[in-house]
Amino acid sequence: MTEEVRTENRWQRARRQIASNPVLNLSYRIAVGVIGTAVLVVGIVTIPYPGPGWLIVFAGLGILGSEFAWAHRLLHFAKAKYDAFMDWFAKQSIVVKALSALATMLIVLATLWVLGTFSLVGGWFGIEHSILESPL
Repeated sequence: MTEEVRTENRWQRARRQIASNPVLNLSYRIAVGVIGTAVLVVGIVTIPYPGPGWLIVFAGLGILGSEFAWAHRLLHFAKAKYDAFMDWFAKQSIVVKALSALATMLIVLATLWVLGTFSLVGGWFGIEHSILESPL
């Protein structure tokens, strides 16, 4: 028996034991729901930024999908749509790709400005200007 099969069997036994106790099972499902939702929300917020936004979304859906059938279905649906979009995007012209990169850059710059990063960094170098100040 391979290590992967033994680990899977161990996990299945532990999950069956949790499921046999209604209070423990409900607590476990609530914990999975809260953690999975938190990871999913972080992923959704980070989608427009460079980095692993979609990976975090899929991780959150994977966590939720371990206990909830609707999330499991949504994970497969979202992954298929993501793959289809990336296939379409790969076939686009350099103009479309450049405009997408520009839009991403503008989103990142706007976020940095709103969060006050420009005034903070400007202060390090003695640059004080009202346009660097966050609107918040």
